[in-house]
Amino acid sequence: MATSEAPVPVLLVHGIRTSATMWRYQEQALRAAGYPVLAIDLPGHGQRMSEPFTVPAALAAIDDGVAALGGRVLLVGLSLGGYYAVAYAAEHPDRVAGLVAAGCSAVPLGVFLEGYRLLARAIHRLPDRGLWLHENLVRLLLPAAGARDVLAGGAALDVMDSGLQATSTLTPLTSLAAYPGPVWLVNGALDHFRLNERRFLAACRTGEVVLVPRATHLSSLAQPELFTAILLRITGLVSPTA
Repeated sequence: MATSEAPVPVLLVHGIRTSATMWRYQEQALRAAGYPVLAIDLPGHGQRMSEPFTVPAALAAIDDGVAALGGRVLLVGLSLGGYYAVAYAAEHPDRVAGLVAAGCSAVPLGVFLEGYRLLARAIHRLPDRGLWLHENLVRLLLPAAGARDVLAGGAALDVMDSGLQATSTLTPLTSLAAYPGPVWLVNGALDHFRLNERRFLAACRTGEVVLVPRATHLSSLAQPELFTAILLRITGLVSPTA
């Protein structure tokens, strides 16, 4: 990026059952570096928890975020947010200067997805709909600061089945092939969502795989410093102008 050029705005899209608050560390670092940044809530999550989750509603939420930032953005999505960021970039390439698809290099179909849906239904039948399990797994699997950021946005207990069903209708490989801009597939080195990483990379017109060392699926929370350093490198490579 030329030094005279305005910094690219960054839009952050969260994973399932989390919210915009999961990006607090990255938001602070990006703002300190001079980048306009916005983390949004998808339907059924955070401040929009009462809203039903659908594909059109999720894509509309991303579009509202792009509009709020006032121009072409670096679009960053993790897990659920990654799949919808990919779909949005394919539909609106003129609004996406670059795409970071994190923790979503697995085709959301078949046994891979149905296993998650069955587990989600079983957990939702618990007396507290899985709240105790959700909160304790977050605290167990993430560093203390990351766990606080995730839990600050509340637990989207009712969105798992509808969110996963909606996501099963997406075609990320086709969408990556349709998007003409640069793509970074950022995955935790220990992430089980790397299952189809090579196929995802092959689908990109201009793509790069970036691994976050020692990170699991929620790499931005498991290794926030490393993930943020990757984002800052990428922002320096993306131009906000067409």
